[in-house]
Amino acid sequence: MRTPAELPLQLDRAADASLPVQLAAALRDEIDAGRLRPGEGVPATRALASRLGVARGVVVTAYEQLVAEGYLRAEHGRGTAVNPDLGALGGQPRAAFPDPSPNTGDADRATPVGAEEPPLRPPLAPGTPLTDVTERPAWRAAWRDAVRVADRRQPALGDPRLRHEIAEHLRLMRGTSRSVRDVIVTAGAREGLGLLLTALGTTRGNGLVVGVEDPGYPSLRGVAARHGARIVSLPVDADGLRTSALPAAGMLDLVIVTPSHQYPVGGSLPLPRRRELLDWAARTGVIVVEDDYDSELRHSGGPLPALAALDDPLRGSVVTLGTFSSTISPALAAGFLLAPENLRALLEPVRLDLGSPVSSVVQLALADYLASGELRRNIARVRRRHSARRDRISARFAGVPGVRVRPMSGGLHAVLELTAPPGGAGRAGGSGAAATTADRAPGSLAPIEWEAAVVARAAEPAPRFPAGLGVAALGDYWQHRRPDRTAGIVLGMGGPDDAEFADAIERLREVLTPS
Repeated sequence: MRTPAELPLQLDRAADASLPVQLAAALRDEIDAGRLRPGEGVPATRALASRLGVARGVVVTAYEQLVAEGYLRAEHGRGTAVNPDLGALGGQPRAAFPDPSPNTGDADRATPVGAEEPPLRPPLAPGTPLTDVTERPAWRAAWRDAVRVADRRQPALGDPRLRHEIAEHLRLMRGTSRSVRDVIVTAGAREGLGLLLTALGTTRGNGLVVGVEDPGYPSLRGVAARHGARIVSLPVDADGLRTSALPAAGMLDLVIVTPSHQYPVGGSLPLPRRRELLDWAARTGVIVVEDDYDSELRHSGGPLPALAALDDPLRGSVVTLGTFSSTISPALAAGFLLAPENLRALLEPVRLDLGSPVSSVVQLALADYLASGELRRNIARVRRRHSARRDRISARFAGVPGVRVRPMSGGLHAVLELTAPPGGAGRAGGSGAAATTADRAPGSLAPIEWEAAVVARAAEPAPRFPAGLGVAALGDYWQHRRPDRTAGIVLGMGGPDDAEFADAIERLREVLTPS
């Protein structure tokens, strides 16, 4: 039986009707309106009487009346509940109530109204990390310890110990040497960017102009747009952002970059460009947002130093957004923001006003987990598995006509460029939709049309993959879909099942090499 509802019942001692009659009528209305459902418990008589400030006999009398009418059912040892067999009353259709589980008859296991089964996650969907870290003893122990002190209220900027551990983690993994004061705990990269945009909006006014890499990560671009910013596309090449093409002073307020692993094409911004970017930001007053999402997941070599490692910790321009989604679990909804002192002066008042969005339990568990060193060990394990998956992708698509695997040194995804479809020369241009190209022979398609056709075919259910493969079109990452852009598909390398990943790669190879 579910925990009894906290019913919003009110009794009027000045009314003509007696208190038991009023209470019975109020409960009857709650049941007729569907706010109390068949099988749900009602409060114990003593508890409800205490809450309403009446004698227990008032509640007993009302309950007995409703039992007699068939609204309630009282069972020895189980308390009083709404009659599970109650049919339509007061025009309320019986189908509006959730049925008890057919397997157990236990009302607690009935599916709540409006609840849905979580959708199946396609095996090659970009952005899916390896999340089996939550099944390991170290994480479970950290979580158990955190629950014991979950009532501890955390400061708005984050748990002091967690901020210290994040600063240490960044020092060891990302080459930064920054004060604990530079770390603010966030609910992830998007929330951190929203915090920064809110702070800038109070100082620079509305109508912020934000530069984004094109192609680039659509999610953060969407956050900026939702905050009312005007989005300006910035070109990238194989090495990342083209710093030589940055606009003049006064054109931008903020620029979002992925210097360690450009999303989605995968380049790493060379040191000369990093210095050019920082010099440009210092001259123009533009704030550089470093999206550090999957930079620790390098397949070859160690992680590159963060852009913030080159920045001035007092008067710098770089705000680093980090998250634990790719290294622990997206469900954690926790991350951090690293900012120099001058920018923290803008951010801290906003965070103090809004408060911390991350629960105390999550912060305490993360602090323990980071202090144990287990996260760094898990990152090493994940790198090895991603390296093996990278090698599989390179091997299975080598020699496939019209397909080129872009070089991959890290991250959660891979990019397959599509040039000339099998059996055809690959006409230039074209932008046909999947609905009109999926059934045409590959040889008759231009590369961009072939991209749409591949994504459509890969989305088709198969016995092994009822949700399809989940690959994305490279064109989805462009702010403006230019006809001369590179065609390709983006495939994720996450998911805990290595065998399923191998099978999905074979299925994708079949899609790209139709007989």
